[in-house]
Amino acid sequence: MSEPFKDAVGICKTIMRNGYDAYIISERLQKLTIDDKGKEIVLDISTELDFKGLIKLFPNVQAAKSDDITAVLNEGETTFNFYTSDSSNSSHPEECVSRMTPRLLKALEKQNEIPMSAACPYIPKARDPYEGFAELSTGQVCFLGIPDQTLKKDYLMGIKALRFAANYNLPIESNTKAAIIRASKRILDYVPIPEIMDEWRKVEAENMYTFISLLFETMILHGLIPEVAALSRFTQVKNSMTGETETVFNHTLDVMRLYPEELPYDWFGVAACLFHDVGKLFTAEEVEGEWQFLQHHRVGAKVTRKILSRLNFPQEDVDLICELVRNHMRFQFMLTDKGIRKFKAIDEYPRLIEMVRADIKARGTQYKEFNHNIKMLERADIPEEALDPFLNGNEIMQHTGLNPGPVVGIIREALLTAQISGDVCTMEEAIEFVQDHADKEKLR
Repeated sequence: MSEPFKDAVGICKTIMRNGYDAYIISERLQKLTIDDKGKEIVLDISTELDFKGLIKLFPNVQAAKSDDITAVLNEGETTFNFYTSDSSNSSHPEECVSRMTPRLLKALEKQNEIPMSAACPYIPKARDPYEGFAELSTGQVCFLGIPDQTLKKDYLMGIKALRFAANYNLPIESNTKAAIIRASKRILDYVPIPEIMDEWRKVEAENMYTFISLLFETMILHGLIPEVAALSRFTQVKNSMTGETETVFNHTLDVMRLYPEELPYDWFGVAACLFHDVGKLFTAEEVEGEWQFLQHHRVGAKVTRKILSRLNFPQEDVDLICELVRNHMRFQFMLTDKGIRKFKAIDEYPRLIEMVRADIKARGTQYKEFNHNIKMLERADIPEEALDPFLNGNEIMQHTGLNPGPVVGIIREALLTAQISGDVCTMEEAIEFVQDHADKEKLR
């Protein structure tokens, strides 16, 4: 081994002893391209150490004039160029070791006897979040070059493409989408879950339904969250008035889309909408030609906890989303005064209200129970002991002609409930209310 290469090996060992990877790029090619006629020898080294780290180990290292090169070290007649290693955990195994640099490419062009097939397409350089993508100003998300080969360099680009499409409201170019679909299994094999979740977290709440839809279209969702993807196989009644049906998955997307209309930028609320019906997969039972999903909210909360743990969500985020899934049905039923007070005791009740509102919008159903609960909620801040009915027992008997007895107490409680709900707001309405109830009691 020549002295320059021995020096290069020593440099790599120094870097590795300090906890960073380093290697000589394509040693065989570099030996073939060295001009041994007394000219300066140049060697290329790849390392994950940046310029600040290199200068601590090699005080004579200098900043490079080229953006592709991290640093330059001159030792006698030898120049060492340092390039940035591929630090992505998501690239294909064969693509993660750089075997080519711009300098070597130029040298190979001058030496026709060296086949270009000897070079790997990966050239080390600084990371760019848009690397491998065409300009978004073209109006679509598109991989540069041959999509399958570009994606092979870093499978995380498949997830990035979906994020760009969702956040920028752009279509994905057909061949790019086809490449992602073909590589869906490899994306899940090679991209670590934390990196997928880092991309997911960058998706705006208002665009998350599009992101999830694209994950489904590209078959990634089927491997990432199969419990949600499977909801596309179950149908439910969308609107009982029209008899229209829908898949549970499409309903989920609609709820995710509509939720931010009232609570914008609420990433966790939309995430809860994604999982709010996941329990239907495990509670589905066909009865007389229709699917029933009894207690799907309780089962769904348990399933969601397993899914979020698998996706490495922080524990506090898991607890929050599971609480929303567990309680998302509470506001859908007409609540009593006690029921509404218990509901309001839940810390996240505003989010639960908007989940129900989005559900009603998605189905196109009536707001009867919802409006009742909203009225009850407005009165829930008033302590029960501070509320008195407009009419006491004696006044009720006076206006109804009833004799003392339990019926008077029943009517008084009914009047108090009507006041709390906002159905009775004046003395005149109270008198009419007790008279109507008295007439009904007399008919029994």
